Amino acid sequence: MKEILVRFASYNHWANQQLVAVMLKLNAAQVMEDLGGSFSSLFNTVCHVWCRESIWYQRLQLTEQPVDPTAAFSGTFAEACEAWLRQSLQLQEWVKQATEARLSHTIAFTPRKGEQVKLPVQDAVIDTCNHSTFHRGQLVHMLRQLGVNRIPATDYHRFKPKK
Repeated sequence: MKEILVRFASYNHWANQQLVAVMLKLNAAQVMEDLGGSFSSLFNTVCHVWCRESIWYQRLQLTEQPVDPTAAFSGTFAEACEAWLRQSLQLQEWVKQATEARLSHTIAFTPRKGEQVKLPVQDAVIDTCNHSTFHRGQLVHMLRQLGVNRIPATDYHRFKPKK
């Protein structure tokens, strides 16, 4: 199972890098433009995915009260993208370092609203990467709305893991 999780976390970081490289070529108005979707703009969507990856990473660290890194964020779009990439790299490195026992451990947490949830660590990693994939699809849609034609394909089969 660990090998699969390492590949998925590595793919997640790689795919994030592919889209960030394109988005950083846009101007401030483009990244803030309301394009509809779950989080309206490229900026807001990037912040959401960065936040979600961070919250899950903190849970994997057994942090009882995860902190939203975007709550007080007032930086630029480029800084948000850099923070998101650092976060996805941290997740990748954490999974690489984790033992099989750690990956099969179950974590318990209480979402902001709701009852306690128990989830195997391996499922938390999969959920985190899958969530990011969902929102990368939204980012691609937004880029197309902005007229960006050269968007790299981030399908899993295009990912070439480093050995």
